[in-house]
Amino acid sequence: MQKHQLLTRRRALLAGAATLGAAGVATALVPGAGNRGAPASPPVAGAPAARRPLRPSEYRLRPLTGYGPPRTAPGRTPVRKEPLLKVPENGRTVVLSFDDGPDPRYTPDILDTLARYEVRAMFFVCGEMAAYSPDLLARMADEGHVVGNHTWSHPLLTGLRRRRIRSEMERTSDVVEKHHGARPEWFRAPYGAWNRAAFELGAELGMEPLAWTVDTLDWTEPGTRTIVGRVEDGAAPGVVVLSHDAGGDRSQSVKALRSYLPHLLDSGYHVTVPRREYV
Repeated sequence: MQKHQLLTRRRALLAGAATLGAAGVATALVPGAGNRGAPASPPVAGAPAARRPLRPSEYRLRPLTGYGPPRTAPGRTPVRKEPLLKVPENGRTVVLSFDDGPDPRYTPDILDTLARYEVRAMFFVCGEMAAYSPDLLARMADEGHVVGNHTWSHPLLTGLRRRRIRSEMERTSDVVEKHHGARPEWFRAPYGAWNRAAFELGAELGMEPLAWTVDTLDWTEPGTRTIVGRVEDGAAPGVVVLSHDAGGDRSQSVKALRSYLPHLLDSGYHVTVPRREYV
């Protein structure tokens, strides 16, 4: 299927969701990758939709709701003074996030593992990497993953002028919108180095700053078992796990995911993604 056909199909799905919202869906959401869920089958005309219990896989694929700027007008993002480190503790919920990609050497394997266990994750992409692998952004959209902004070239923001920071953010958001179907609603500063300009510009561009709770330090290549141990030891309700799918040899990260993901699920954790919601 051609890329323009994929984009047309995603835009049609988004338009359909908007129509349903206008018809009386109770939750008001900002359009974005994090708002996507498995499309429901339309009910038979004239008959109420039948309710049925969700399969475990369907529950895993539902985004974590109620996370975003509270009591704020729709479309407005607050300027924060520090990044969000975790998500609300809604049961045994864990968010997996991957930085610096997409990388055609490792990202497809990570996506395959996530698909195998029917869970979604967050990918904070660098624009220059995304521009070389638009097909991976399209796949992330089709499989319901959330794509966040990790700047264009992964610079240290604290050493840049405001104009350069905006350029790094905007260019990346443009690429994500073009190939993923919506502009990012989440931003993560490279190296975890935040400053006032990053918070202000991110808010102007409609993005919330999200950091992490558990750092696997997989970029140091400590060994697959060490990465697995850090995730399993740090697992707790609401944590955000940081790993990488690019920026070096990420074969250990790929192998570690194959090990700790089923263990998390077997331990009763629901691996999901946050969703921006305005009430």
